[in-house]
Amino acid sequence: MSRGEVSGRGAGFLRKKWRYLTLQQKLTALFLLTAVIILAVNLYMFALINGMTGRVEKVYVSNVSLNELSGALDRVQDSMEEYLNTKSSDAMEDYYRSEQAYRELMDGLNTAVTDNRMLLTEKNIRGLSESYLELAAEAIQAKRGRNVEKYGKLYEDASVLYEEIHTFIYSLNNAQFKDNSRNYQVLLNSLRYMELISIAVLLIVLLGNISLIVVSTRSVTRPLHQLARAAGEVSGGNFDIGQIPVQSMDEVGIVTNTFNEMVENIRNYIEQLRVTMERENQLKERELMMQSHLKDAQLKYLQAQINPHFLFNTLNAGAQLAMMEEADKTGRFLENVAEFFRYNVRKNDEDATLQEEIHLVDNYVYILNVRFSGEILFSKEIDESLLGVRVPSMILQPLVENSFHYGIRNIEWRGRIELSVYQKEGEICISIWDNGAGMEPERIRQVLSGRARETEPASGSNGVGVRNVIERLKLYFHGQAKLQIFSEGVNTGTEVLITIPGMIRADAELPN
Repeated sequence: MSRGEVSGRGAGFLRKKWRYLTLQQKLTALFLLTAVIILAVNLYMFALINGMTGRVEKVYVSNVSLNELSGALDRVQDSMEEYLNTKSSDAMEDYYRSEQAYRELMDGLNTAVTDNRMLLTEKNIRGLSESYLELAAEAIQAKRGRNVEKYGKLYEDASVLYEEIHTFIYSLNNAQFKDNSRNYQVLLNSLRYMELISIAVLLIVLLGNISLIVVSTRSVTRPLHQLARAAGEVSGGNFDIGQIPVQSMDEVGIVTNTFNEMVENIRNYIEQLRVTMERENQLKERELMMQSHLKDAQLKYLQAQINPHFLFNTLNAGAQLAMMEEADKTGRFLENVAEFFRYNVRKNDEDATLQEEIHLVDNYVYILNVRFSGEILFSKEIDESLLGVRVPSMILQPLVENSFHYGIRNIEWRGRIELSVYQKEGEICISIWDNGAGMEPERIRQVLSGRARETEPASGSNGVGVRNVIERLKLYFHGQAKLQIFSEGVNTGTEVLITIPGMIRADAELPN
């Protein structure tokens, strides 16, 4: 078998293997391949550039060493002069430290025989330095022995060698600086050239990777484009399209098969689906109409509930008052009664302003005080800017009535009811508070859930209860209104708080 046949079989095996890979596996393989190539190229370039940088850093190391050697020589000379002048122990310690440091730097100088001019200069510097240190040591010893003539002569000889060593160091430093400058320029040019080569290589690798990704992902994206075009045709209402060829067994192939089956099913059932949708639309329209009629019926039903017992007791009290007093008070009483029932009849299927609702409460409280000899203390605190807000009719009077019947009617102390209308945190609040019998938490839950009426004995209430008010508020404000009851227990009083949205405006001007 030839090498070409082996290569062809290997390529065919890879294509088959690639066809059965999932999208995640294909994308992962492409990412890893490109990442490995880029990482390898970057590591190779980094190694080259790092090596060049190290060579550049080493260029001026020799100049730095010679400068350190010159500085150490100066410190030896200075410490020797200080000791010869002062003979202090500190100067002696400085001298020995300086001598030790200088000898350590001398160890780096050349000692071998050579014809290199700079290395030969290093050898001369080392030899002269050995002689200089010997003279300096002898001068120190002569000074310690108080041999003035001897240490003076030794100091002069050492100073001569000191100047010669400095001359050699200066000459060697200049020569090395010139040589290092030439090397530095060469290395710098090489480094720039290497940077250009690195950029070019990276661009080539990048273009190669992009080409690899484009070629490799084409087998993934081509079926997706075909599927997208077919889906566009289907979304436009054209179901007479051919089967999309499946080129791989990955997720795209599975989706393509499923899409082909879906289009076929749509062709078979499209007419039935249209009929079904038309029937569902008709049913939805009927359901919406029924819901609308039901809400209207609920509003009218809830607003129409007025207890005939209240009417009977009120008219009876008016008749008794007519017999006991002059006609003025009776007339005023009957006028309030007439206005009260006139409001109920007129507002049976309408909404009202807060001003109209509060006026109805005033009429009702007046009637109660006539019936019960002024036993009810009633006060109001109203934000007049809110009087034009529109609400469902008959929501305040039933709550005041409940406060009277279930709160203060049978208590042993003077009953009081307070009505407040105010704004708080962007909402409109309506509070009805009494100092009466109070309520237990379980009782509050029963009233709010509508279960209290099943366990209540018959009373003189008009029958428009709290649950009735809650339902009408929800219907009117589309579920945005709240009604809450607060009480700390028996004989602690009760507050009913209505909260409605704060951006409500009156539909008409306030009545005079």
